[in-house]
Amino acid sequence: MIYTKLPHTDIEVSKICLGTMTWGNQNTETEGHEQMDYAIDQGINFFDTAELYPIPAHPDRYAHTEKIIGNWFKQNGNRDQIILGTKIAGNGDFSKFIRTTGFSKESIINAVEGSLKRLKTDYIDVYQLHWPERSTNYFGHRDYEHDIRDHWEDNFHQVLETLRDLILEGKIRHVGISNETPWGTMRYLEEGKVHPSLPRMITIQNPFCLLNRLFETGLSEIAIREQMGLLAYSPLGFGVLSGKYLGGKRPEKSRITLFPAYKRYNSETSIKATQRYFDLAQKHGLSLAQMALAFVNTRPFVTSTIIGATTMAQLKENIGSIQVDLNDEIIRDINAIHDEIPNPSP
Repeated sequence: MIYTKLPHTDIEVSKICLGTMTWGNQNTETEGHEQMDYAIDQGINFFDTAELYPIPAHPDRYAHTEKIIGNWFKQNGNRDQIILGTKIAGNGDFSKFIRTTGFSKESIINAVEGSLKRLKTDYIDVYQLHWPERSTNYFGHRDYEHDIRDHWEDNFHQVLETLRDLILEGKIRHVGISNETPWGTMRYLEEGKVHPSLPRMITIQNPFCLLNRLFETGLSEIAIREQMGLLAYSPLGFGVLSGKYLGGKRPEKSRITLFPAYKRYNSETSIKATQRYFDLAQKHGLSLAQMALAFVNTRPFVTSTIIGATTMAQLKENIGSIQVDLNDEIIRDINAIHDEIPNPSP
């Protein structure tokens, strides 16, 4: 395994982070425990979860994933061996059953307390805001269109104050953002610079893969110059970049088969690009999944790549991507395809 440090800390994390959003829905608790056991055996020490998980979110399964992880910690007594990230859900139609009060002080405190209880831990290493409260372009929206019905008021300072207090209490160690835009990212960073007592956002968890490289448009420069690490999620685009859906295939129990409404990565243009990347991987004797993951792993703004798997075979292949080196020719060929079919899955 390769390790890197969370920006502005001395905390070493594995370059591969174990994602958990299928546990409690597509995966059983036993399967989740098996994945964690295997992951730590391979040197992974970084797990990511959220109160919203498993996905798709549903009141009957609220926070089941955190409970699965908490039971594993209790069973193994190894909480101190894992760097753990979790997230507070923002406002949204699909999260109304959790709360409708956004990132108010009370909401953040209650969310942290709930996660600590379910995870059976006294602290969270990286606590993240899952998506912005305000109306902006995230979750598949390429462009920003202002919504005059959005009555959100700037509360960056208040959010950071609440997070600071939780850090002082020892309940969280560091903070990060997720599904953020360049404007939101810089607002958090600048707020911390103007008010040094406030915590610094050290990570940003956004989508990044061969089908969605929008992070490079503006956020990558911020990440590098401000030393804010990307925790890249959906590096295989819901499994599309494994190639298993090519030719119109719909494998049984696969994510898009089970949840056809998740269309972010399977548009006609995305399928065309995926076929091109598949052919390129074949040309160089690589699996598409490992080439796609290796590309993400090597980007200079990526701190850790969040992988997710529903089978042990997938997990082993995904973790094995850390050993794959992409030469200059492959990178050039990848970029040539990207130039022809840029970001088909925003």
